[in-house]
Amino acid sequence: MFRRKHASHFNSNDSEQREAKINELRAALGPLSARGEKYCSEACLARYLEARNWSVTKSRKMLEESLKWRAAYRPEDIRWPDVSVEAETGKLYRASFRDREGRTVVIMKPTRQARLNTSSHEGQIRHLVYVLENAILSLPEGQEKMVIKIFLDPKSLEKVNFVYEKDEEGMKLMHRYIDPEVLPVEFGGKSSVVYNHEDYSKLMMKDDIKTASFRAVDAETYHDNGDINGTVDPEVTHQSSLVAAKAS
Repeated sequence: MFRRKHASHFNSNDSEQREAKINELRAALGPLSARGEKYCSEACLARYLEARNWSVTKSRKMLEESLKWRAAYRPEDIRWPDVSVEAETGKLYRASFRDREGRTVVIMKPTRQARLNTSSHEGQIRHLVYVLENAILSLPEGQEKMVIKIFLDPKSLEKVNFVYEKDEEGMKLMHRYIDPEVLPVEFGGKSSVVYNHEDYSKLMMKDDIKTASFRAVDAETYHDNGDINGTVDPEVTHQSSLVAAKAS
């Protein structure tokens, strides 16, 4: 008599099981380029595994596609001078505040694209990619990666909540994640902070140096902008939820 073999149940909350899956995925990927190694941190592998319900086979396929895209597009090489014109109207930028858990906040105002800004589709995509890469590298250690709705698969989409200023329950949800004292008035908060392109540009130029340092790219090219220095060594982990607000 043959006894049917049952697959062991995977518990994503079990650190040993998680670690085993991560190691299995790393082994399945095989040798990587220097940039691939930098991108595929333990936290990165965990994100891909979670996005594919901890299936190593599906996660490997997804990650290999990402690495192929990154090798061709080279998002880590985009610098602020390449995309600054796209940001002049403040249509998309990293907020000066964080949420209650210290996570990076990205603000999008699509209506500002239609008014005064560029018509270059490629420029707009490069700007979006730059902001996301910058937001990820700006996360404190142990915090979560940012995502955008248009890139979400159905499983991840379930984690998104859209809230509106006139929706009382929606604003309660927003304030659960972001302190209304730092949230801009246009998003239902109390802060009068507004986007200043000149100040934001100075911040991004400094961040470009940090990015070059983290990516192990020669940063000497970027030291012509003054006394800009610093290093960054972020580690990012899988995310649990995302709240998106729509300004009126």
